[in-house]
Amino acid sequence: MNYLFDFYQSLLTQKQRKYMSLYYLDDFSLGEIAEEFDVSRQAVYDNIKRTEAMLEGYENKLKLLFKFEQRTDLMARLRTLIHQKATPEEVLSLLDTLEKLD
Repeated sequence: MNYLFDFYQSLLTQKQRKYMSLYYLDDFSLGEIAEEFDVSRQAVYDNIKRTEAMLEGYENKLKLLFKFEQRTDLMARLRTLIHQKATPEEVLSLLDTLEKLD
């Protein structure tokens, strides 16, 4: 969820960002967040669950995290190939795969 929040937080409202940040990044409890915003714990819980569902929906549609993870893996493999003095064809093959991600 932290990665999804990192990728899609700009699509959230200020209140959603604040709740998620306090809950996931600052490790606040639902009660602490509720007290901070003068709302019920249930309201905080509902907001966080709805926001989580939104983030997952964004990822299902946009695949930013998935593509980032694939790109990171391909870059690591590319570095390994270069250090192993791979053939130009092997390097070009990985570069082609990298270009096709977008």
